[in-house]
Amino acid sequence: MRRSQLFIKTRKEAPADEESKNAQLLIRAGYIHKEMAGVYSYTLLGKTVIDNLSQIIRQEMNAVGGNEVLMSTLQNKDLWETTGRWDDKAVDNWFKSKLVSGAEVGIGLSHEEPITNMLRSYISSYKDLPVYTYQIQDKFRNELRAKSGLLRGREFLMKDLYSFSRTQSEHDKFYEKVAAAYLMIFERVGFADDITYRTFASGGIFSRFSDEFQVLSHVGEDTIYVDEAKKMAINKEVYTDENIEHLGLNKGQLSEKRAVEVGNIFALGSKYSDALGLKFTDESGQQQSIIMGCYGIGVSRLMGLLAEHFADEHGLVWPANIAPYKVYLASLGEAAEVSKAADGLYEALSQAGVSVIYDDRDERPGEKFADADLFGLPYRVVVSQKSLEQGGFELKSRTSTSTEVVPQEKLLSILSDSRQD
Repeated sequence: MRRSQLFIKTRKEAPADEESKNAQLLIRAGYIHKEMAGVYSYTLLGKTVIDNLSQIIRQEMNAVGGNEVLMSTLQNKDLWETTGRWDDKAVDNWFKSKLVSGAEVGIGLSHEEPITNMLRSYISSYKDLPVYTYQIQDKFRNELRAKSGLLRGREFLMKDLYSFSRTQSEHDKFYEKVAAAYLMIFERVGFADDITYRTFASGGIFSRFSDEFQVLSHVGEDTIYVDEAKKMAINKEVYTDENIEHLGLNKGQLSEKRAVEVGNIFALGSKYSDALGLKFTDESGQQQSIIMGCYGIGVSRLMGLLAEHFADEHGLVWPANIAPYKVYLASLGEAAEVSKAADGLYEALSQAGVSVIYDDRDERPGEKFADADLFGLPYRVVVSQKSLEQGGFELKSRTSTSTEVVPQEKLLSILSDSRQD
């Protein structure tokens, strides 16, 4: 991608009405555009980060047996009335609308009801189970306060998986597989295991209790109590002596921390499947209830939290497997020799499969360097008269203060080597 063809423009200052660091950085770097409080659009750069996160999540969900689907955003009122979740007294953050006919519809905040209803057409026998379906889709929740950038949006991207099992034992085994997969996801995107905790919590509108996955953070809205040795935590909202004892924790060994919830899993039992008439016939011909679970990860929230944690005073510092591009290539000066060398290197990098933004604009070196830091790509490569005289191109890692001039063959080898990621 040539920078001259990229419609994105960076900003020196963040919007005055944006309080959160993640949104300030992402807006300044041109990754997102604020539409209104809690609602953001994604440019090419932002969408690529979202796609990279989604692909990691998709790989881990496929590995545990997930089948990816895409459900509708508009919700059938009748289904939610059947389970008792249509009334605003039960779920207070609905967005609702009306059809021309006057009929009410919901705008998707979760999909337990519609996915259960859909599977009535596909499940009848024990031979049809288990089923694990997931999607990566926008969700809409009418949050009272949306002031934390991508960490708390009214419209946000979410991965939600739903499991349908024959027995509680079958459900429990899958539940633990997903829990392990979640920890792998958070490690892969850049959150070390010493700051990521499986956390006992309230189930909210879904179930009595749940497991949250919390990342320790200075911007955390949640208070959790952590046992560092056991790698377990309990949310303040369920921090009682009874629950602490149930988890086998010692109150004296728990330390209070602030954290951001990045994922959650719920054991639903047969609450929704029974209400909506989804059952199966077992080997003896008897009708049995189906045991459900649901499993969510806020994809756009992950992006926001990564922006909070992987940044410095100059801008973003993306982990290599999340960054929208691997290299920021900048040519300095108007000399024909420099332009020719930069064009050639751009083609060579592209042919080698190295993703690159080529800053071919007629701008001052300081502006190009500032944008390179703000974008947060893993590497910056500079082509200048000076570097060519020294026999190559100037290479700098985003996390390093030092540079080196390397010839093209070595440069391609470094940037093409997957071990550098």
